Amino acid sequence: MTIRNLDKLLSPRSVALVGASPEPHTVGSIVARNLTNSGFSGPIWFVNPRHSQIDGRKCFPSLADLPEAPDLVVIVTPPTVVPRIIAEAGARGARAAVVITAGVTRELRQAALDAARPYCLRIQGPNGLGLILPHIGLNASFSHRMPLAGDLAFLSQSGALITAVIDWAASRGIGLSQVLSLGDMADVDFGDLLDYLAGDVTSRAILIYMEQMTNAAKFVSAARRASRAKPVIVLKPGRNATAAKAAMSHTGALAGADAAYNAAFRRAGVLRVKELRQLFDAAEILSAAPTLTGEHLTMLTNGGGAGVLAADELADLGGRLTDLPAETLAKLDVALPKTWSGANPVDIIGDAPPERYANATRILLEDRATDALLIMNCPTALASSEAAAKVVVKEVADFKAKQRRKVVLTNWLGDGAAEASRHLFIDAGIPTFETPEAAVEGFMQLVRYRRAQDELMQVPPSAPEALNFNAAEADKILHGALAAHRYTLSEIEAKHLLASYGIPVVPTEIATSPAEVESKARDILEFHHACVIKILSDDITHKSDVGGVRLALTTPTEARVAAEEMLVNIGKLRPKAVIRGFTVQAMIERHGAHELILGASEDATVGPLMMFGAGGTAVEVTADTSHALPPLDLKLAYQMMRETRVFKLLKGYRDRPAADIEAIAMVLVRLSYLVARHKEIREIDINPLLADENGVIALDARVAIADPAEKPRKPLSVRPYPVQWERTEKIEGIGEVTLRPIRPDDEPQYEKFFTFITPEDLRMRFFTAAPERTLRFYARMTQIDYAREMAFTAVSGNDILGVARLISDPDYRRAEFAVIVRSDIKGKGLGYRLMQHLVAYARAEGLSELYGDVLAANTTMLKLCRELGFKAELDDGADVFHVTLPLAPAD
Repeated sequence: MTIRNLDKLLSPRSVALVGASPEPHTVGSIVARNLTNSGFSGPIWFVNPRHSQIDGRKCFPSLADLPEAPDLVVIVTPPTVVPRIIAEAGARGARAAVVITAGVTRELRQAALDAARPYCLRIQGPNGLGLILPHIGLNASFSHRMPLAGDLAFLSQSGALITAVIDWAASRGIGLSQVLSLGDMADVDFGDLLDYLAGDVTSRAILIYMEQMTNAAKFVSAARRASRAKPVIVLKPGRNATAAKAAMSHTGALAGADAAYNAAFRRAGVLRVKELRQLFDAAEILSAAPTLTGEHLTMLTNGGGAGVLAADELADLGGRLTDLPAETLAKLDVALPKTWSGANPVDIIGDAPPERYANATRILLEDRATDALLIMNCPTALASSEAAAKVVVKEVADFKAKQRRKVVLTNWLGDGAAEASRHLFIDAGIPTFETPEAAVEGFMQLVRYRRAQDELMQVPPSAPEALNFNAAEADKILHGALAAHRYTLSEIEAKHLLASYGIPVVPTEIATSPAEVESKARDILEFHHACVIKILSDDITHKSDVGGVRLALTTPTEARVAAEEMLVNIGKLRPKAVIRGFTVQAMIERHGAHELILGASEDATVGPLMMFGAGGTAVEVTADTSHALPPLDLKLAYQMMRETRVFKLLKGYRDRPAADIEAIAMVLVRLSYLVARHKEIREIDINPLLADENGVIALDARVAIADPAEKPRKPLSVRPYPVQWERTEKIEGIGEVTLRPIRPDDEPQYEKFFTFITPEDLRMRFFTAAPERTLRFYARMTQIDYAREMAFTAVSGNDILGVARLISDPDYRRAEFAVIVRSDIKGKGLGYRLMQHLVAYARAEGLSELYGDVLAANTTMLKLCRELGFKAELDDGADVFHVTLPLAPAD
């Protein structure tokens, strides 16, 4: 992951066009015209050895002949010369290139990357429309027009969609800050650009058209960072594509490619839309509407039919109508005719004049229960639609003038009759939609975005016991199977594997013959009224498909006969299968228990992918499942469950009590860490997991494995909690202290920690005595992305005593550090020990340097830095030392 030299791409001071042409209607001529006619203030040079000038502008024979090195090189040459041009650009001093050329083969792409590598020259493309930066007047593309300058960034793998977005934005008066056609993404990809744009002040939101995610771990990490700063909206086609592979497990069969993308987008806080129109609508509404404070929508209309359509759409999408309070209804009764609807939607009747719209709008804007207001109008001969629009605009403006914000959406129905009204709303910055359904969809996009942000910042419930596993036992089971060249665990092994991570399983015995089945069954039936036998074979995964499962066997003889019959039947159906014996277990009868399926598979894009849903033998038919990226915490586990239909049943209904939902969530958490920590696992099923009010128990499990040395597993998209960096030490004057990575559930303790720090110590750490101390701040400090930052806490009991933190640059080469210790225990060596731990981690991660700024008055911190080997330099004209520590890689 790197943003090195992306400033040369996205904020260049000079540009060279290689392949400029005077021939009309060629890409070289169109790009040349766009470059020179769009208002770019820096030097623009044309390069083409066949021409001495183009449109009166001097044309140079090569990049080497330019008067100075260009920041950015735009290439529209034939494909075969692209690698040579990249090499020449790097040698001349350029550090970024936009390759518009199409038809660049895989071999040529690699040659271009090899040519760029010595110079760290960044490549956008090939096979794209180009690059447009309206805020600096740069149009290095063959787009038909220049967009308006604004604050929406648009990244697309489709050049055709870029021109459509430009037209749409211009027609709505919406400006764009950056427009990038990524093409084949040989180098610069979505992750790089999200990293750069997260800190870019010219863009307020990022729109993405994505056809393919090339590096899921990079994308998720970068998108999480960007989503905390601004809305990120993705249109990803191919929702109905399925995984193109034969899967051993139900989990693998049910994990379509789109489920993996959804899981990645949710984990990154990204808002996904389904249609191009919705991408436009989301851009407009997020550009114009304030942040929702709640999810209740009130509707105001002069046509009952429009209100019903909107209410139906809201119900279909899972939205909530506002339950208007009595005081608001009383005000509406006074202001409206007696024939008004008397409820939400507020139907003010088809003859409503502008004054009626104004009064109702004013009352509903003041209503505290209303989080958003949708105002609709159906054209009639009885009243002017445009006049109604004007008073709505005025009421909204008056409300804003009181320094108050509320989401307001409009839908003026009709074509010609509504056109003037819609322009009034656009000019006033009020989102407007052509249909009631589109308006409700727009509101729900705001709701989904609000939920995504809440999920990014929400502190998950604590589940510390979920972090205590017997990983050594799991390794023993997995390595033992691989040593025997077996790539599917037996049922016994699979259950022991689950048990090593604390997942409840039904005790199971192995019998090698029908006679032994009878003996095992006799022992089990002393304590249980029935038993179950299953065939044991590495060649038979779905045992019930071949009659390899017999239930409710109540006598030892019945069990033996069932085993004998099973051997005969399977011998006919699967004569080549090697039978290792049978498994015998008690029949767990929990009447009314729910059958669930939990599992994980390896997705080609995002790597390991968790699954939860309704279980049993018909899981592919019911297809009631949800997916998420491991590892999970309890919050994410609950979120997975809520996305399924079976979750409503789990909460209880009629005379059936609710299942132990926390126990189910804990199994999901434990299973996610089993998958995350053991790279041998490729697919795993628990089906069924019985769940009721008494808890959970796994009745069956399947596990497919592979040797990571021979067949590496795709890495996790989300880096798990690094438990290996936990230490317990004794610090003189303090006692026993645990040094460990910070966790999301540390938020309450982190807030308490700040109450022990004096304003002077806060000033030394944050350069202000009153830093931001909001819930959002505490959540941001505790819910970190371990892929790009680290914070070590010193914990005694439930109290945080100190924190040392580093945040890397996107290149993951250098990192800024900070450390703070409770004021009442300063001077006892805790800060020094925390910094030692942080430096050791930075070295192990391969970082090249730690750096930070220290106030000159902070003599204690400067002394600590010098003792650790930091070099300190006083900034000119500032009372601040810049300290740096070069790091040698860990041995």
